[in-house]
Amino acid sequence: MKLKILLLIAFWTLISCKREQKISSSDWASISGRLEYKEETDVFKLKSGNFTYDFKADQLPFKKVIILNASMIGYISELGLENTLVGVSSPEYIYSDKVKQLIAEGKIQNIGSDQKYNVEKIISLHPDVIFTNYIASFENTYQLLKNNGVQVVFLDEYLEQKPLERSAYLKLFGELLGKNKEADAHYQEIEKNYNELKKLALTAKDKPVVLANEMYGDIWYLPGGKTYMANYISDANADYILEDNKEEKSVTMSFEEVYAKSQKVNYWVNAGNHISKKEMLNINPLYGKLEVFRTGMVYGIGGREKGKSNDFFESGVVRSDWVLKDYIKIFHPELLPDDQLTYMKELQ
Repeated sequence: MKLKILLLIAFWTLISCKREQKISSSDWASISGRLEYKEETDVFKLKSGNFTYDFKADQLPFKKVIILNASMIGYISELGLENTLVGVSSPEYIYSDKVKQLIAEGKIQNIGSDQKYNVEKIISLHPDVIFTNYIASFENTYQLLKNNGVQVVFLDEYLEQKPLERSAYLKLFGELLGKNKEADAHYQEIEKNYNELKKLALTAKDKPVVLANEMYGDIWYLPGGKTYMANYISDANADYILEDNKEEKSVTMSFEEVYAKSQKVNYWVNAGNHISKKEMLNINPLYGKLEVFRTGMVYGIGGREKGKSNDFFESGVVRSDWVLKDYIKIFHPELLPDDQLTYMKELQ
């Protein structure tokens, strides 16, 4: 009798384990509220924003890729998959030396820009997939590509407001391009570095006040208090002047409004890609009235820039740990005495 009970327990334990494994294997892997995916026996399912995709097993990994946004090149480069690219748009905005070399060699084609894509050229390249952000005005172009058998995948990485979630899109690229183990390893390194840096920042004795972005015309476009930029400032243990704001988008203000909030500002970051304070004054003399401009520290994002390309918008999208390190180096230089800035540059 006891033996039968033990056998029944063993049997139900085995069944339970199998059920748990089955349930676990069908769970969606969630990158953020905008992106999740799961792999089933013969299909890979993806939910990205308002779009859903089912890729059959024989479709993956994608081997011929077109990228329509320079920011996504960062994911490709991080995984060493530049050779999968057959086409890119607006190559003048791409920072990667390897991608530029492949373009020069004719192995990657220029398929136009976000003003006008060369649909015929795209179709002739027979890509397995196109990765892009969705732009409503290009709906007819997307439909034409789909009608010609071209798979278009829309991603919203630029809408992610948490730096690590934006970095985590790397894992999706790994899944779709056959580098899932490498992508997981790279992301784990980024996440570990980021969290360790965040803890390091909390050991700082001072918490400076920070201003961000710059004016365009008569309007100052500041990051909302829940944006990507605001989260970086917070994680670097600094006080952003709009930290109590609840917006996940830019907040517009006049110079007078910003001036009134900037009396105690110690650092001004992401002040465009200017080369000097003099250049900034030539563009907008009002900057000279700000105390932080006269006596504080002003930093632009020109640390890794070549022509029209800027690596802050390429590898910086993926390497959130490097970006955070820059902000900590700026706000708390004593914590990283031996490190140099990567993406940021102090303006003199």
